[in-house]
Amino acid sequence: MAGNVNQDLDSDDDAIASINIIPFVDIVLVLLIIFMVTSTAIVRAAFQVELPKAAAGGDSVDSTLNVVVTKSGELFLNGESTTRGALAESVRREAAGKPGLQAVIAADKVSAYGEVIAVIDLVKANGVKSFALNIERELTATPRP
Repeated sequence: MAGNVNQDLDSDDDAIASINIIPFVDIVLVLLIIFMVTSTAIVRAAFQVELPKAAAGGDSVDSTLNVVVTKSGELFLNGESTTRGALAESVRREAAGKPGLQAVIAADKVSAYGEVIAVIDLVKANGVKSFALNIERELTATPRP
């Protein structure tokens, strides 16, 4: 009899009747939050563009097309390197399906003025009627004399 009592108390070979998933869910939620916070930093670190600053700049515009002109004159469409011909074709294709398409054009502050105007002209000529120039807001406005 004494053998049976000890055998019941020390029985480690029994099957687990339930699995506690709460710690697993906690870990997954923490990883999701970390991913959401770092994903914006990863996207912005793709290439460096110094935007010009303006105190009276408007709010951000939700857009479908994001065009970037770097200081060396490289063109990017929605984060991918492109050429003028490919940019024109992509803009034309997107504008055909969406009549209210908007574009945001960001150019490095030392980019050639003519290069930026050429990109604006290219975007407008291929069907995008609404566009905005991306700027970085200054915290304080400097008074004019």
